[in-house]
Amino acid sequence: MLMAHPVVLKDLIAQYETLTLLGADESTPQARQRLADIAYSLCVATGTKDVDMALIAARHRLSGARPEDDSLLGPTAVLDPAPLMDRAAGAEPASGV
Repeated sequence: MLMAHPVVLKDLIAQYETLTLLGADESTPQARQRLADIAYSLCVATGTKDVDMALIAARHRLSGARPEDDSLLGPTAVLDPAPLMDRAAGAEPASGV
């Protein structure tokens, strides 16, 4: 089964909770459709058939970092391997690193 990235799950949960809080289920046809679309996306992303189970599964996947979860690495967390390679070769890292 394909697994949705934690960022995607977090976004779907936030959208669903916001629409529910705003009463989309009792609002305009467009709002109801958007809520239904988000619920469907949550079910697909978690491999469930019920939105309540989808929310539980999504939150469970977000409950903590796992070894295969790279969600804690942001775009600025990219490491430059050069200083590590220099150190392994016995050289001191260049200044300003």
